[in-house]
Amino acid sequence: MPSTAALKRQLDMPFKFRFKRGYQQQPAQERAVEQLIRPKLKIAIVTETWPPEINGVALSLQHLCQGLQQQGHKIMLIRPEQSRSCTTFVAQQECLVTAHKIPKYPSLQFGRPQWLKVTKAIEQFQPDVVHIVTEGPLGLLALQVAKMKKIAISSGFHSPFQEFSRFFDLAFLVKPIQHYLRWFHNNTNLTCVPSQDTARALQAHGITCPIQVISRGVDHRLFSPEHRCEDMRQHWGVDRQTKVLLYVGRLSPEKEIHVLIDGYLQARRQQQAVRLVIVGDGPDKERLQQLDSEQQVIFMGNLTGQRLAEAYASSDVFVFASRVETFGNVVLEAMASGLPVLAYDYACAHAYIQNEQSGWLIDLNDEQGLVRRMQNLPALSQLHLMGQQARMQVKDAGWQRPVQQFEQALYGLMMT
Repeated sequence: MPSTAALKRQLDMPFKFRFKRGYQQQPAQERAVEQLIRPKLKIAIVTETWPPEINGVALSLQHLCQGLQQQGHKIMLIRPEQSRSCTTFVAQQECLVTAHKIPKYPSLQFGRPQWLKVTKAIEQFQPDVVHIVTEGPLGLLALQVAKMKKIAISSGFHSPFQEFSRFFDLAFLVKPIQHYLRWFHNNTNLTCVPSQDTARALQAHGITCPIQVISRGVDHRLFSPEHRCEDMRQHWGVDRQTKVLLYVGRLSPEKEIHVLIDGYLQARRQQQAVRLVIVGDGPDKERLQQLDSEQQVIFMGNLTGQRLAEAYASSDVFVFASRVETFGNVVLEAMASGLPVLAYDYACAHAYIQNEQSGWLIDLNDEQGLVRRMQNLPALSQLHLMGQQARMQVKDAGWQRPVQQFEQALYGLMMT
């Protein structure tokens, strides 16, 4: 065991020199001591989405920041300004830049790359690492500043924008966006992804920098069958014999919600006692409502907090037709709420669902297979049993593990 004097010498050393030797090569006792003396990090988080914006990236990032802060690390947020403030997290420092709406997606925004403002904020905060969440103009600026200042850079890959472009009549941009994303991430020291499927996809697209999977979690206190609400079911106009199919997420073309509406309306024509509830908002809402000429689909708009938890728990099965997810947080939320899930066999669904036990996994290329399953769901009693199994399968999927994974990834980055 190192002496007190040796420990003191280590503590007095600059951070980078303490970890000069590879972690896995160190003796077990030395690693245990190092765990105790690891310095707390100063982390600059660069993101163009943040709560109260409602999307998986923003909400997951908030959970990670909260967990890191609880571990004693200091967080600076570099992000676009917002008309409303996040009330559940306060960073040690913030740098807010001018915001601009994203074309064809007005609910989201990007940050103006204000060089002097961002550079000054980074100089004042003196971060150990700059973590870039989004690859837009603000992320590109942060990449350049961090390289100039010789600061370690990690990045996150959370949204396959090169795939989104196919759904917005922008197919001609697919190749240029792929080239840009490959260049961007290969200029960072580490790329964090939420699933093994995404890691494999990035490697196949030529991203050669180290890739680390940082899983996602779910708040089991918020998302629970205990929040089932009969008043909400009455609002939906359903009785105890009606199967409520739920979708939660953005109403955007890449989510392929029209597939769910088509399958649902076919089930209604077969005189099945079903109801489709859609929670969320987005640029595709008007088109989707027009598909439902019979006005049989219930559009709830955006829900958060307790009302969102009640919507999950008051439903009977979660249906998800998106094929462009890097993870799919809503799948975890649905399973934690006691719902079996019908989804394609990849990302979060692949990782957590046991086919025919806690949900149904459909081949990624079998759209009609998903529609047929929607029309052939088992009885409510069987759905509820499958929902119980689904909740059991995600009982350990809290946020503590992702926070620890992210923390370890950042420490590992500092050792290189």
